[in-house]
Amino acid sequence: MKLKPTILILTVFTLLISCGNSVDYTEAFKKDTSGKYLYNPDELLLVYYENDKLYLNWKGGKVEPVTLGDNEFFVPDMYKKFRFVQHPKTQQRYLSVVDEDNQEKITYDYKKVPDDYKTPSRHLSEGNYEAALKGYLEIKKQDSTSSYIDEWGFNSQGYRHMRNKEYDKAIGVLSMNAKLHPNSSNVYDSLAEAYLINGDSLEAYQNYKIALKMNPGNEGAQKYLDLYQPKYSEASN
Repeated sequence: MKLKPTILILTVFTLLISCGNSVDYTEAFKKDTSGKYLYNPDELLLVYYENDKLYLNWKGGKVEPVTLGDNEFFVPDMYKKFRFVQHPKTQQRYLSVVDEDNQEKITYDYKKVPDDYKTPSRHLSEGNYEAALKGYLEIKKQDSTSSYIDEWGFNSQGYRHMRNKEYDKAIGVLSMNAKLHPNSSNVYDSLAEAYLINGDSLEAYQNYKIALKMNPGNEGAQKYLDLYQPKYSEASN
């Protein structure tokens, strides 16, 4: 009789729990392995120890792995087995996913980063727009279709700030979006709106102008330029 996948997973998990080992980690080992690991381009995984027990903080939650040996543990939430490794050339430390089909194989999956490392989204939440942009541009360099640099996601965030009357934040997010997606008429239209609501009519004009050039059918941008053009022309003389 075949076990259903869910039952099989629960059975394996129960077996792992029952055979979990108590490990006396050395202070040197804990020092070398504690810290932040880059789980993906915009997310960290934190490794730490409490009362000689290994813990992870992943997706904002505390996770207690099942210890399988001095340097091997299983994380039920991820359904993955890990070990800590160090690259022989760079000496950089990593979390390595253990390949069940080839357990001797060493891979360098999640790189350990400095304690003060911040993801682009963390910089963004703290209002460090230049640092956030730098991080997101690096992600774009690696994968121009990455969901972490989604134009519409940033656009929605900018409008949330506008609704909350956080105009400086809206301009910060939307300016970053324009630099990430310089060929999109929509990002300049949104940025122009943020400037206009914040009372900066000149910056609104400049961005509506770019938006209209990219999309001549943008009636809102055309209407604003028609109204503002005389004032702008007078200021330029």
